[in-house]
Amino acid sequence: MGSGLCSRMMAQRGSPLHSALPRHLSISSLARDSLTYKKTSIAWSPRVPALIGRTNFLAASEVASTARRNSKYAIPLLTFRRHASSVSTAAVTKGNPQRRTVDAPIVGYWSLFCASMVFGIVVWGGLTRLTESGLSIVEWAPITGAKLPTSDAQWESEFEKYKQFPEYQKVHIGITLDDFKRIYFMEWFHRNIGRLFGVVYLVPMTYFISKGLVTRAGKAKLTGLGLLLLGQGAMGWYMVSSGLEKELAERPDAVPRVSQYRLASHLSLAYLLYAGLSLYGWNVIRANRLVRNKIANPDSLRTMLVKPSIVSFRRKIVAATLLVGTTCLSGALVAGLDAGLIYNEFPTMGHGITPPLSELWNPFYARGDPSAMWRNLTENPSTVQLEHRALAMTTLL
Repeated sequence: MGSGLCSRMMAQRGSPLHSALPRHLSISSLARDSLTYKKTSIAWSPRVPALIGRTNFLAASEVASTARRNSKYAIPLLTFRRHASSVSTAAVTKGNPQRRTVDAPIVGYWSLFCASMVFGIVVWGGLTRLTESGLSIVEWAPITGAKLPTSDAQWESEFEKYKQFPEYQKVHIGITLDDFKRIYFMEWFHRNIGRLFGVVYLVPMTYFISKGLVTRAGKAKLTGLGLLLLGQGAMGWYMVSSGLEKELAERPDAVPRVSQYRLASHLSLAYLLYAGLSLYGWNVIRANRLVRNKIANPDSLRTMLVKPSIVSFRRKIVAATLLVGTTCLSGALVAGLDAGLIYNEFPTMGHGITPPLSELWNPFYARGDPSAMWRNLTENPSTVQLEHRALAMTTLL
C-alpha cells in the first residue's frame, strides 16, 4: 500500500519530487523500483537521493516523510535510515548490490579531529620558527629519527653534527650543549607530531575504506588528502635542507635560514590540508543529518540558501577567506626573510608610512638582470614587510 501511495504522490504535477526528477526518469519506474518486504513496504526508494541530487533531495524529502506517515505498513525508522544512506548505481533489483551514497558519520568526526591536529602542528611549527630551532636536526630519518637521544654520547653526536652546518657557525656561535638540547627538542617534537598525525590519518582511513564506510567519491577525496599529507612531509624536509647548504657558510653576506619560497610552500600545503579535512568533515556530518531527517524544515532552508542576499554573502566570505590566506602566505615570506626585524614600529616604517622608493625597488635584488626587478616583491625584506602590512590592513578593513 505504501508503494501505491508513493506512486500517486510522485505522479502529482507540481510536487517537489516530480519537479526534482531528471527528465529521463519516469515516475512509474521509480515507483516500481521501491523496495517491498513481506510485511512492510518502503514508500521511498533509496535510489532517489542519488538520482536527483542532495539539493533537490531537500525538497523531495518532505514528500517521503508524508508517505511514510500515511503508509499503513510503515517501515521502522531505523530501517529507513539505513536504506536512505545507501543506493545502487542501477535499478534496485534482486541480486544488484547496494552502494553507499553518504559517508558514515564517524568518518566526518574523524576528519575534523585530524583537522584539529593540523592546526596544532601549524602552531607548534610557528613556535619552532620563532625559537630558531628548525635547523637543529640536520638529518632526515622518518623512522629512526622518531627516537629522542637519551645518553650523553648520543647528544654529543647530534651536537657535533650540528656544528658542521652554517647556522652554528654564523648564528648560534658557541652555544652550550644544554642550549642545543632545547632547540633540538622543539624541532624533534614538531617532526614527531607530524609522524603521529600520519598514523592517525592513514590507519583509520584504511580501516574505513576496507569496511565500506566511505563512498566512491569519499575514497578519492581521502586518497587525495593522504597524498597531500605525504607531500607536506616531503616539503618540510625540502625546506629544512635549504638552510643547511654549505654555500651559506662560504658567502659572507649570506644568513643561514630556510628559503622563504619553500617556507611559504610548506605553510600553504598545511593550510590546504586543514581546509580540506575541515570541509570534508563538515560536509559528511551535514549529509548524514539530511538523510536521517535531522534537519528541520529542509524546504525553508533550501529556499533561504538560494536568496540573492545569502549567495552574495557567501561569495564575500570566500573572497575574505582568500584574502586572509594570501596575507598569511605573505607572512611566511616575512618570516623566511626575517623582514619583521627591519622596521618594528607601526604604522610608520622609518621616517614615513613607507620606506624610500630606492629601498623598496633596489637593483641589488635583480642580481644584475634589469628584467628581474620583480624579485624585490619576494626577496627584498623592506618590500615584503610593506606588502604584508598592506594586505593585513586590507583584510582588517
